[in-house]
Amino acid sequence: MAKLELTEEIRELYTSSARGVEMVDVPLFNFIMIDGQLEEGTNRTTSDSFQDALNALNGISFTLKFISKLNRKNPIDYNTMPLEGLWHPSGKNDFKNRSGWKWTLMMMQPEHISTDMFEDAVSSLRKKRSGISALKLARFEPFHEGSAVQIMHVSSPGLVPMTIERIKNYARKEKYQLGEPYHEIYLSDPRHTKPEKQRTILRYPIKIISGSKKEGK
Repeated sequence: MAKLELTEEIRELYTSSARGVEMVDVPLFNFIMIDGQLEEGTNRTTSDSFQDALNALNGISFTLKFISKLNRKNPIDYNTMPLEGLWHPSGKNDFKNRSGWKWTLMMMQPEHISTDMFEDAVSSLRKKRSGISALKLARFEPFHEGSAVQIMHVSSPGLVPMTIERIKNYARKEKYQLGEPYHEIYLSDPRHTKPEKQRTILRYPIKIISGSKKEGK
């Protein structure tokens, strides 16, 4: 059975350094996606809709892995990818209080995963775990982020604003314009990781401003 090591193939995108901001070029990948919005007074860990979407994405991703491994003609095993979140600030751009922020949770899938396989996985999961309401919201589609800047945040979510400032300072220095949506990649499970040791990649797509180093290359 073939074994794909997805995290090795795209190391620079999922193993960023905490020492400084890095430029990356993110190609087109296929994702399972679910859209939602944080309820007032909630955060990632206390929002019912966020947790329901997370359960749906995990369930679909592991079901797809199982389907892939059982393929008679070409069985392929692989590591499932981490949860990612695209965030759309609502009202004040307050990273410590994201109540009302819209989000798109997603998990990247390998190239051999097809739309038919995705639909089979969702159908199978609905029969086994009908209590996950977010299953009906899941979709399978490509996402191309392109040029972006990112850094590893190693600490609690409450200190993310400090790391965001490092990104903004870097962008100003290099004459990059930060775009949207703001992107987080969750490499740690907060249920099993101490807050001060949680690892999250923070990423912004960028636009090149005239006169920047990137434009001159």
